[in-house]
Amino acid sequence: MNDRNKGRRFRSEDWFADPARYDMTALYLERFMNYGITPEELRSGRPIIGIAQTGSDLSPCNRIHVELARRVRDGIRDAGGVAIEFPVHPIFENCRRPTAALDRNLAYLGLVELLYGYPIDAVVLTTGCDKTTPSGIMAASTVDIPAIVLSGGPMLDGWHEGDLVGSGTVIWRSRRKLAAGEITEEEFLDRACKSAPSAGHCNTMGTASTMNAVAEALGLSLTGCAAIPAPYRERGQMAYLTGKRIVEMAYEDLKPSDILTRESFLNAIAAVSALGGSSNAQPHIMAMARHAGVELTPDDWTAHGYDIPLLLNMQPAGKYLGERFHRAGGVPAVLHELLDAGKLNGDCRTVTGRTMAENLTGKQSSDREMIRPYSDPLMQKAGFLALKGNLFDFAILKTSVISDEFRNRYLRRPGHEGVFEARAIVFDGSDDYHHRINDPALNIDENCILVIRGSGPIGWPGSAEVVNMQPPDALIKRGIQWLPTLGDGRQSGTSDSPSILNISPESAVGGGLAWLKTGDTIRIDLNEGTCNALVDEAEIARRKGEPAPPVPASNTPWEELYREKTGQMATGAALEFAVKYRGIAAKTPRHNH
Repeated sequence: MNDRNKGRRFRSEDWFADPARYDMTALYLERFMNYGITPEELRSGRPIIGIAQTGSDLSPCNRIHVELARRVRDGIRDAGGVAIEFPVHPIFENCRRPTAALDRNLAYLGLVELLYGYPIDAVVLTTGCDKTTPSGIMAASTVDIPAIVLSGGPMLDGWHEGDLVGSGTVIWRSRRKLAAGEITEEEFLDRACKSAPSAGHCNTMGTASTMNAVAEALGLSLTGCAAIPAPYRERGQMAYLTGKRIVEMAYEDLKPSDILTRESFLNAIAAVSALGGSSNAQPHIMAMARHAGVELTPDDWTAHGYDIPLLLNMQPAGKYLGERFHRAGGVPAVLHELLDAGKLNGDCRTVTGRTMAENLTGKQSSDREMIRPYSDPLMQKAGFLALKGNLFDFAILKTSVISDEFRNRYLRRPGHEGVFEARAIVFDGSDDYHHRINDPALNIDENCILVIRGSGPIGWPGSAEVVNMQPPDALIKRGIQWLPTLGDGRQSGTSDSPSILNISPESAVGGGLAWLKTGDTIRIDLNEGTCNALVDEAEIARRKGEPAPPVPASNTPWEELYREKTGQMATGAALEFAVKYRGIAAKTPRHNH
């Protein structure tokens, strides 16, 4: 027995060092020998540390982990652990059709089975692309073995003709320029490609950077991990330190259940607001909290996030990109501002073995253009606003991307500040939108709101990033860059579109968007947090008796199973049957022979 164990057996010893079942020990050991590992290593009483490898050619945002895993191994070995690397179901936001949202829950299921059914004592969760972070944390909570998050880091800053071009953000801004006739299709492609200059995930504060910042705010990453650009030397050093630390965590038996509390999740909500983070954080944080057994409500987004000011000057809500964010102090510098302002719980435990407050000592930023003081932010009340009304029970609005132009047009009418009405233009999915957005018969003007339905977890299936719809070309040529948009799907975390998103319940399960019609007036009151279609109750009742909008058939077995088992966005679009499973590693699986 290794002295550091203090009398506690690692779960891997039930595979490799069970004196009561030498026959099974032989079976488990035998095939590991074929790549050169020794029985002495596996039977040493040292912890076996899994490296959950999310990097592959199918996941370019995470591909850096193919290299980083070597430094993780070095750290594990130097700290006295044994490393075993294994693949995780790939997730690639940009390229997966019909949507990568299908893969978060699928990767979660696969990782749970790996961590539970194999002799793994602790795990390094390699993350990067949007959904790799929540899927890993969800699985770690279900199994509840010591776990630490190592993000791969953002790409280097992108440049095009002397201007910063942020990944993702450049797509949404350039398509408006294309519609206005300011650039050609080839220029559009060139701008997009220039925004991806190196290994790493999005260099904007899109969903990838947001979710890796959330991991750090939750206390699941080493301090300063999230913002280091993928090609920087510090990224390899962080991988090494992460490998060393997870071994110590295995000996300490420091598990997700010791770290993930309601207070740590409220810290994460505040951090997302201050960072100008992605609206996709809402379903992911809700799903992670549910798998951790922590109660969050939709109202928590307004109560604990809306009043937080915008502190980070990073696209899409700001000006700069990931390299400057890292140099300015990264996530710890933003958390330091929140802590000093009394908006962060500093007593929360973290993977470092210290409290959040202890981790943040001396971490204030010196670059006050990039990370603003809490007392002098880029925007006041820049968090997320939860909405409800007769069209839905829950939706969320990211306020940090509401431009002055948009506010002046819709939200500053004398005597009606924060309230506006608009004529609905309803689309059944993105194909319908792209086919009809420029149809003159719709008579779309600046007094309209674009609505998309059939894009939620059940309807798509998987919830698609399609709500950030741009106005028709004719309006863009007149200088109107944004219209209000609303939908039961999501939008890209790199988008600067002011949208009402993640509507629950969605149209496919009978939500209010199912009966909404083009021409209806929608009234949005940001002061009261309401969104209502101004339609007579009797007419609503009549419409509910009409056939529901069409839902496409499932194309794969997983799509059918996903639709059967997945809940709504308000509660995280989680697999409803799975959230009751927690701490399953406490019971060792029975033998296989």
